[in-house]
Amino acid sequence: MRESFAGFYNKRRVFVTGHTGFKGAWLCLWLKMLGAEVCGYSFDIPTNPSCFSLANVADGIVSINGDIRNYELLEKSIQDFKPDIVIHMAAQSLVRRSFENPVDTFSTNVMGTVHLLDVVRTIESVRAVVNVTSDKCYENQEWLWGYRENDPMGGYDPYSSSKGCSELVSSAYLRSFFNPGHYEQHRVALASARAGNVIGGGDFAEDRLIPDVFRAFSNGDSVHIRSPHAIRPWQHVLEPLAGYLLLAQRLYIEGPRFIGGWNFGPHDESVLEVGQVVKQFAGCWGDDVQWTMDDGNHPHEAALLKLDCSKARTLLGWTPCLNVNQALEWSAIWYKTFRDHSDELQVLSLDQIRQYEGLMI
Repeated sequence: MRESFAGFYNKRRVFVTGHTGFKGAWLCLWLKMLGAEVCGYSFDIPTNPSCFSLANVADGIVSINGDIRNYELLEKSIQDFKPDIVIHMAAQSLVRRSFENPVDTFSTNVMGTVHLLDVVRTIESVRAVVNVTSDKCYENQEWLWGYRENDPMGGYDPYSSSKGCSELVSSAYLRSFFNPGHYEQHRVALASARAGNVIGGGDFAEDRLIPDVFRAFSNGDSVHIRSPHAIRPWQHVLEPLAGYLLLAQRLYIEGPRFIGGWNFGPHDESVLEVGQVVKQFAGCWGDDVQWTMDDGNHPHEAALLKLDCSKARTLLGWTPCLNVNQALEWSAIWYKTFRDHSDELQVLSLDQIRQYEGLMI
């Protein structure tokens, strides 16, 4: 998998929406390392502090401040940059916030996808598009086995539903405008990518487990954990990003063979209860920390959610490289560096990417 990146992204033009977010910042750092020319499009920096600012991600890229729902600005930005590849990550990404503001969640996650794909179909330079959604796009039956790419879309809460809708939008545009039967005419290969809960240094979002735990530990507070028995697939942020990069590359080179939905999740041993993850992160942090756990009344979130990633392993050659313990260790190192030596975070982030590349088969 490492060798497959070599040279491909050098001087390739990649347009990334949501580039100031947690995953977007890491993706742009990696693309720059690979020699890509990167243009990012995001509506402000979502948190303060942020990985984007601390790791100086803006250095060496084109960075546009724009709302994904602003069709005219989005169209002009993509037309001016003339990308080869588009990776769409702009989203309202928090479940609990979707209960507070469902209209914003649906308009960003659904109409934002519509705007992006509608613009792309008019841009001749674009050859590959990856729409990043979520494992929560599936109609969750609380199954013990993982969801496969052909399982029904759904979603209990506004966030999950919006990601299921984004998948349906992708499917409609794929069949209506990027139909593989007419690939020679349109020359755009479209796929969607679905990943589980990602962890890693630089996530400062509210109501997300590791950032909440980090803030409490740093302040010497006892962290309050909701739904400690909920089971989630945990993976380091670089795991799905490797999948997105590999998928975009194969879409560009081989086109219709790699269109459609793709799951990128961890090995089964990294599918753990929330409470277990908190205890393991506390061990990585190393200080005397305390936490309390509560199964009280909270907005609905799935109790069990797993992905079957057989398709990505078999057809893309993608496989996870880090177990959950390693992911938590790398995260703790990043956050401790932020606490003690914040001027070293770009160097550390690039070093973690290099370490990850060294693990890729």
